[in-house]
Amino acid sequence: MSEQDRPAPVDNPSWLGRRVELRIESVAHGGHCVARHEGRVIFVRHTLPGEHVLAEITEDRGGSFCRADAVEVLASSPDRMPPPCPYAHPGGCGGCDFQHVALAAQRGLKAHVVAEQLRRLAALEWPVTVEELGSGAPDGNERAGLGWRRRVRFAVAPDGQLGLRAHRSHTVIALDHCPIGAPGVGDSSVLGARWIGVDEVEVAADDEGEVAVLSHREVPVRQSRDRKHHAGKQHGGKQHAGQQHGRGTRTRTSTEHVAGPELLRYSAGGRHFEVSAGSFWQTHPRAADVFTEQVLAAAELAAGEKALDLYAGSGLFTAALAGAVGPSGQVLGLEAAGGAVHDAASNLAALPWARVRRAAVTGAAVTAAVTELDGVAVIVLDPPRTGAGREVMSAMLSAAGGSGPARPRAIVYVACDPAALARDIRTATDEGWQLAGLRAFDAFPMTHHVECIAVLRPVA
Repeated sequence: MSEQDRPAPVDNPSWLGRRVELRIESVAHGGHCVARHEGRVIFVRHTLPGEHVLAEITEDRGGSFCRADAVEVLASSPDRMPPPCPYAHPGGCGGCDFQHVALAAQRGLKAHVVAEQLRRLAALEWPVTVEELGSGAPDGNERAGLGWRRRVRFAVAPDGQLGLRAHRSHTVIALDHCPIGAPGVGDSSVLGARWIGVDEVEVAADDEGEVAVLSHREVPVRQSRDRKHHAGKQHGGKQHAGQQHGRGTRTRTSTEHVAGPELLRYSAGGRHFEVSAGSFWQTHPRAADVFTEQVLAAAELAAGEKALDLYAGSGLFTAALAGAVGPSGQVLGLEAAGGAVHDAASNLAALPWARVRRAAVTGAAVTAAVTELDGVAVIVLDPPRTGAGREVMSAMLSAAGGSGPARPRAIVYVACDPAALARDIRTATDEGWQLAGLRAFDAFPMTHHVECIAVLRPVA
């Protein structure tokens, strides 16, 4: 079960703060498990299927469900282990969901969630195994699921201390270290400083162990001319992300490069990349290499073919696809973030038949790109957590251009959210496509997050 298929709301008095004994049922998408009490569904954190726990209700907005933390385990699962992080407990840091679960069992829970989302949202029965990514963390931490996260965005408490937020809360839990953080990140010296006047501090490390520090703060947008000037990211010194729209005053995020290199260096698929310190790169040390290998294997591109790379970022998959099609082929990437497009131009300089264009990924943009390329053999996409959505999916599924093929022979979908992936797969199956393959990887140990690579092909 997930929150989307909970029973219809009913009128109930608040249970906030109430303690109840619960028999835990299955794991749900989002890092919690499901229990039922007096006709209501309860989403319970810090527990495991099959356990008997005493739980405290932490959130109740009325209706048919509420949320709780397991504050005492009365009968434990054999998969339970002591959390290696001292901040992973009820009322503590909300960054990790499964610190209390043995690693192999974590992967089993994630596999159950992926399969359940495919069943519920895509009407597909599909066996799922979540695979380890392999060695990537030092000193045996890979086996412990620690020391892998190479980018952490710390929140700032009112007194200037850094930490991470409690689950579904703005409360900042002050930290002196983060066990899943990579060396130089989880134990960064920034955690011992006070950051008055700053909203968040971001720390990122590259393959060479170089560490960059960025600070972020929300500032009001004063006038349209100022908004336009700061809409894109600037390289060197201060950098500015796009506008943030809230219910009140319009703001933008002002980002300052505080320390370390402005460009971080990574390797994947036998190629070297330079990425601006604030730009996206896979946070697990093995993820970029493994995902590149899997995307190329799924794409099965030949020399001279054409490919489209959506949400292309700094050119990771664009470069790999370019290597597969060679100088007689073409690869076009679409990416909305100006800083990433700037990085991609440098990373693709030795591959002139590949380029990344700055453009929001929309249905119209996909159709225009396919037409420009005169048809494509394969489309690769790595969308944000919300997924591609029906408009973009439909544009890909019916993509045609000039004398090119009526539609691509394959879509390779890299997904960080199984529910969004399942919804987009359902769009594909409704339009005459099929799920031809799926692999899932534990790119985020100790959390509920899982990365999937799905291959979609037209029904013959």
